[in-house]
Amino acid sequence: CQDPGQPHARPQRSDSGSQTGLAGPWKVASASAAASTLSEPPRRTQESRTRTRALGLLMEQSAASPEPPGPRPVLGRDSVQVPDDQDFRSFRSECEAEAGWNLTYSKAGVSVWVQAVEMDRTLHKIKCRMECRDVPAETLYDVLHDIEYRKKWDSNVIETFDIARLTVNADVGYYSWRCPKPLKNRDVITLRSWLPMGTDYIIMNYSVKHPKYPPRKDLVRAVSIQTGYLIQSTGPKSCVITYLAQVDPKGSLPKWVVNKSSQFLAPKAMKKMYKACVKYPEWKQKHQPHFKPWLHPEQSSLPSLALSELSVQHADSLENIDESAVAESREDRTGSAGGEGSDDDTSLT
Repeated sequence: CQDPGQPHARPQRSDSGSQTGLAGPWKVASASAAASTLSEPPRRTQESRTRTRALGLLMEQSAASPEPPGPRPVLGRDSVQVPDDQDFRSFRSECEAEAGWNLTYSKAGVSVWVQAVEMDRTLHKIKCRMECRDVPAETLYDVLHDIEYRKKWDSNVIETFDIARLTVNADVGYYSWRCPKPLKNRDVITLRSWLPMGTDYIIMNYSVKHPKYPPRKDLVRAVSIQTGYLIQSTGPKSCVITYLAQVDPKGSLPKWVVNKSSQFLAPKAMKKMYKACVKYPEWKQKHQPHFKPWLHPEQSSLPSLALSELSVQHADSLENIDESAVAESREDRTGSAGGEGSDDDTSLT
């Protein structure tokens, strides 16, 4: 039931590492540079601004960087901040890390790993990686950010929409999704940010509170501690995507849910995403082909929002739902609903 990975972001291309006007594709040198392009200045100290140089430079000179290697902890987040370059670098490092991960699935170019969180053994991280042949990195990037297309190919979506933008590389959005029967469905409010890096891309999010979107009675409000995608180009028409999620689904879930997520649901979702990527260019030609606000922010009509209007969504402030005794439904167990052979791609035309 870990699926708050829908990015509602407004990403911008960054091929040369320079900034341009909004007349064409937006190019940004770093997360800190992007954060300073809207009216609200980034809330950082001078030391932080000095430290957050261009991400590409940080990648190349990581050995000489004063920052400690590896991912920074996210469980202790106590204030809403737009991620900086070090946050993106840490996320990439965790996506590429191998130590401490348990491989649970590896077949046909798709691999899945799980990891228990030391501070809370009831929480798990899941990492999925898929090789995408015949799919350029920029196409996969478009697919992850095209909300209208997401509604066509992702049958788990109940509702998804953007709420407001924070900077040119961060916004706030809503996403609700279906969980395996008979579990209750979940929803989430997240702050999403992104940073294109030449031919590679990172998109990541974490949960926040928005005063106009409190928890709903018909859904369980989940918490994305940190979720995101790393897309790495491997050629003109190929790429590798890594999906990393650390989520508190708010509830004591039965063991079969955890097992099914890592051994069946996650691989199936990745394969379905790949099929959607293959069909996307043809679909997009028929559906506003030039409308890509994630590449052209001047196309966005989202209102601006100040960080001060948001607060961090902590899991312990939400109702805990005990579903540990819930048994898997017969139709899901037999695969008649949502089995690997039951994907309906007719909606993608």
